[in-house]
Amino acid sequence: MDAAQKLKQQVRNEFMEYLTLHKHRKTPERFAILDHIYSVRGHFDMDSLYNSMIEVNFRVSRATLYNTIQLLLDCGLVVKHQFGANISKYERAYGNENHDHLICTTCGEVREMTGDLLTPAQLKKIRKFKVGYYSTYIYGTCSKCIHAKRMELRKLARKNETKQNKSNGKQDKK
Repeated sequence: MDAAQKLKQQVRNEFMEYLTLHKHRKTPERFAILDHIYSVRGHFDMDSLYNSMIEVNFRVSRATLYNTIQLLLDCGLVVKHQFGANISKYERAYGNENHDHLICTTCGEVREMTGDLLTPAQLKKIRKFKVGYYSTYIYGTCSKCIHAKRMELRKLARKNETKQNKSNGKQDKK
């Protein structure tokens, strides 16, 4: 059994324990949703999850998706993010290394960056607290939006320069 299969089995067992402990039904749909989430990497919203499940020919209602996501959040198998937009994004909680989220405040693009922003020395300073994982949100402007803004400013500058040259030409004729 490879690492991905072991991970899926681990989260499946945890979900089974959670459902049993809280007296929830253990339906095939709930486990199919869990399996699908742990088959893909990255962030997803409810619409993209619904559409990707339809693409693999698994019909599930939106109500079942929302209810199952809530159960997965409650038992800690899925993490919810609010990146500044009105749409919640989710990602699996297990099998993700510590990572940071770079969020463009202009276009809303979210990129993940791996690498430890917290040094081992900083983590050591966090006493009486066992860090399981962490995630950081860094807000700013992506390179595409910076480039687009520069191009827009250059275009405006050329337009203003052209207008100024035309008005200077009219003044010279008078």
